[in-house]
Amino acid sequence: MIKKTIASIFMLFVISANSYAVPQAALQVQSPDKTLFTDITYNGSSLIAVGKHGAIVTSSDGKAWQQSSVPVQVLLTAVTSLSAKLSWACGHDGTILFSDNDGRNWEVQQYDPDLGKPCLDIEFKDAKNGFAIGAYGMFYSTHDGGKTWQKKFINEFLHPDDKKYLTQLKEEDIAAYEEETQFILPHFNRLLLLEGKQVLVGEMGLVAFSEDNGKSWQRLEKFYPGSFFTVAQHAGDQLIVAGLRGNAFVADIDTLDFQSLKIDTTATINSIVHVGKNAYLLANSGFIFKYGTQVTQSQLESSYSVMAAVKLNDKLFMATEKGLVAWEVGQ
Repeated sequence: MIKKTIASIFMLFVISANSYAVPQAALQVQSPDKTLFTDITYNGSSLIAVGKHGAIVTSSDGKAWQQSSVPVQVLLTAVTSLSAKLSWACGHDGTILFSDNDGRNWEVQQYDPDLGKPCLDIEFKDAKNGFAIGAYGMFYSTHDGGKTWQKKFINEFLHPDDKKYLTQLKEEDIAAYEEETQFILPHFNRLLLLEGKQVLVGEMGLVAFSEDNGKSWQRLEKFYPGSFFTVAQHAGDQLIVAGLRGNAFVADIDTLDFQSLKIDTTATINSIVHVGKNAYLLANSGFIFKYGTQVTQSQLESSYSVMAAVKLNDKLFMATEKGLVAWEVGQ
């Protein structure tokens, strides 16, 4: 088992923007809001949703959607905004994009089709400092707003036998070592930035936290063997993690002693959004689990899988497998 006291060892590489092959721009389509969308955010003035084939759309009211100018055609998986002038998105081929004009136009900060890994989440603390995570232990950080990204290998998540093996391999064959470390770690699916703490969840029951801005990580003892796809703060002093087959757990942030939430279906939970004091766990087949102190269940009439949502006024605007859906809070 990996112990919490293991010191961190990172491999550090600086990756400059626009250092890879030139991608193809996303095609403009007639109904841009009627495709697979994977994530959605609100930047204070506009909704921004990302998805299939490089699709990014924006809307000021959730009624009329405009397709953005996007320089890639890859599946985009996550979007985050600090303001109308500071938005980032990420996706397959290690793609990271940036927009400074309300999400209407995007530029490439990173694109690496040879990487063979998707970026699955991107988060920024402020205009300069951010993180991008993804498959097989992908972990990047930036301190200049994404102009350059530093790649890190998180040694703490290795089994002790694997650490010993890699240490020996690094001494004998550095090229083989670098190739081996590309795929040895589990997928990192979601990153939560809290005041003084970061929480990372992923494949094979991974739940880990950092208290030094991602420099070192402590992995919790595994309490569930399946994948977690989302993590969110709840009620100020709690965390919710959720993922495969309707499995969700809640714990106090201070103790991180997770207890199972009772959910009666096996729909995979993709993300969590808060409205007031309630958490809405968004799942496949259109299931929505509302959690305050106990779980209640509802379902979209369409049964579309819900990938993410954001609240604007009295509605949740949902990114689903078939497009963008507005859902009245309280249904």
